[in-house]
Amino acid sequence: MNDDPFPGMTPLDREEAADLIPGHLRTRGQLNLWEQENILAAAQWTQRTRAAALDEATIRELHRRMFDRTWGWAGTYRRSDKNIGVEWPSIPEEIWKLVDDGAYWIREGVFTVDEAAVRLHHRLVRIHPFPDGNGRHARLWCDLLMQQNGRRPILWQGDQLGSAGEARKAYISSLRAADGGNLGPLLGLLLSGRS
Repeated sequence: MNDDPFPGMTPLDREEAADLIPGHLRTRGQLNLWEQENILAAAQWTQRTRAAALDEATIRELHRRMFDRTWGWAGTYRRSDKNIGVEWPSIPEEIWKLVDDGAYWIREGVFTVDEAAVRLHHRLVRIHPFPDGNGRHARLWCDLLMQQNGRRPILWQGDQLGSAGEARKAYISSLRAADGGNLGPLLGLLLSGRS
C-alpha cells in the first residue's frame, strides 16, 4: 500500500508524510502552490545571505527555508532509502565531499565556475539528501553558488521543470546521462548561450 498522500514526487514514507504542517492540503496542485510561496521566501533569502553556498550548514539551511512552512523535516537529511539517491547513512559524508570538491574546483580553476556549478548541481541531485524537494533545492542552491562567484543564475525554465513536458524530459534525460558519466547533455542544456 502506498501511504504517500502526494504521488508524483519522491515517495514519502509514513513518518515523512505525517510531518506535513498545513493540514488542509489534499492535492499535489495545492501542495505545489503552498510550497512555491515558501520557496519564493527562500529565494529572497539567497539574495541577502552571507552564508557560503559551499558549506554543509548552508545546504541544510536553504532546504529548511524552502520548506519549513510545509514539512516538519525541512532541512533535515532523510532517514530512509528512496528510489533515487545514495543510501541514507552516507548522506553527510557525500555532502562533505561535494562541498570540499566544489571549493577545490573553484579555488584551483579545475572547472569554470559555471561548469563546476552544473557538476555540483548534478551531484547534489544524485545524493538526494532530503525526503523531498531535492531538484528544486539543488537548482536554487546552484544559483546561490553562481551568484556568490559573480556569475548569473542558470535559466531553469521556471515551473516547466516541475511539470510534465519537453523541458522536464530534456532535463531528466540529461541528468540520467550525467548519472552514467556523460555530463555533456547537462552542461549543454544548462550552459547554452552563456558567456
